[in-house]
Amino acid sequence: MKKGALSHLAETGTELSVRVTPGASAESVAETDAGLAIRVTAPPADGQANKAVQKLLARALGLPKSRLTLERGHSARDKTFRIEP
Repeated sequence: MKKGALSHLAETGTELSVRVTPGASAESVAETDAGLAIRVTAPPADGQANKAVQKLLARALGLPKSRLTLERGHSARDKTFRIEP
């Protein structure tokens, strides 16, 4: 996905529901009816997948990754990220 492709979702205070697939063969971000589906190549160990998701999501939103906070789902596939000011 191109940088900023999801910029229409990048409003301060917005919470984004994300479904993560770690250990995928390729990285991708897709919009679904339930939120966003993100596939990352990083394994789900020691927070590696969470860091990869944050980086990929930030790129898709056109934001620095420091503006994204993982609110819920630190060890689950379903996560909620908040966009900070």
